[in-house]
Amino acid sequence: MIVAKFGGSSLADAAQFQKVKDIVFADNRRMLIIPSAPGRRFDKDEKVTDLLYLCHSQQKAGESFQKTFDEIQRRYLDIAKQLHLSLELKPYLQEIQQQMEEGASADYCASRGEFLNGLLLANYLEFAFIDAAEVIFFDEQGAFDAEKTNSVLKKRLETVETAVIPGFYGSNPDGSIRVFSRGGSDITGAIVARAAQAELYENWTDVSGFLMADPRIVTNPRPISHITYHEMHELCCAGATVLHEDCVYPVSSVGIPTNIRNTNLPQHPGTMITCNALQREDFAIFAGVSGKKGFSLLVIEKEEPDHTWSFVQEVLSAVQKKGIKFQYLPSGAHCVCLLVETKQFLEKKDSFQDEINKINIPFSISIQPETAGIVLVGYGIIHNRLAVNRIFTALQRQNIDVVMINQGSGELSTWVGVAEAEMEGAIRAIYEEFL
Repeated sequence: MIVAKFGGSSLADAAQFQKVKDIVFADNRRMLIIPSAPGRRFDKDEKVTDLLYLCHSQQKAGESFQKTFDEIQRRYLDIAKQLHLSLELKPYLQEIQQQMEEGASADYCASRGEFLNGLLLANYLEFAFIDAAEVIFFDEQGAFDAEKTNSVLKKRLETVETAVIPGFYGSNPDGSIRVFSRGGSDITGAIVARAAQAELYENWTDVSGFLMADPRIVTNPRPISHITYHEMHELCCAGATVLHEDCVYPVSSVGIPTNIRNTNLPQHPGTMITCNALQREDFAIFAGVSGKKGFSLLVIEKEEPDHTWSFVQEVLSAVQKKGIKFQYLPSGAHCVCLLVETKQFLEKKDSFQDEINKINIPFSISIQPETAGIVLVGYGIIHNRLAVNRIFTALQRQNIDVVMINQGSGELSTWVGVAEAEMEGAIRAIYEEFL
């Protein structure tokens, strides 16, 4: 069995629906389909999810959302009409509008994009429709309830041969709607693939898989035919955005591969993501390079050095208590270096400093903002002893200063810090050096 998720651009209008139908029926293993809400049809077009959020904000502000909702209605009704669907969509639209008028939550409003697209696609494919609210669950704290979801969803899937399950949302314990973060249909697809024990999870979008670098930065970067989940996660942490990073665990934990495919170019094999590393034939260590701005380099140093590690342990404990996410850098017995997201750190800076003040050890903190984090990813990178030298040399040739560099003890990645203004030039220099 194959579970196939189709993104917003893949289901933006009737013509795209036809492409999806051709793809689904081209392989009878594609039995469970997860749709997103309609995306942009052209430049400057609106995504339906954005329009639904706008309806909610207009209603909350006491403004009329009728014009916005009419635009949403037209999108769906046009698709249904052009595909000659038998589904009577207006009662669903009327119910949604009534709920909005009565003050429905933002999550409910946003989720209706996938809900309606799921109804359309199920009718078009003549598949069963399973409302995600009945099989995807969150707990009292708003966290995804993986155990309950997997149990209920698995039993429900045993009752159908083929089905459409809308992405992006589920339900709280009280039955109200809750959504994942934007792009969360990727997560739904992975959850369904796990419950169905699928042989493959396909993620259909508007690009033919991953590229080895951002094409807005590097001209004509090579495609990635194969990458591991760990490598992909590292690239996502530093700005790659093809796949929602939270969709990795449900499939990787049970060994299900993911294939990133292009709805508009279905003959292209795309990128295969697997648990196991594969030796790359044309270059030994390099899978990809990506970068992200908005970091700060945080250095917390004990003023009276000694050879105990208690200070480092206490600082990291404070970081954990305050929920500060970071890319960990090498630290000595009296110094902790962290690469943190600036926005998140500034929100927690005072409470974090109060926490480490409890250590009762004199220390200093230095913060270097406006830092970009760049990651060079590839299994076996640590065994290439020249990798760090080559990065330094490549950046030096472009007169780019290195703020920090960290080649960890694992075999996966090397992180480089540069000034934000130098990020694009640094990525180009590193890419060209290794390729």
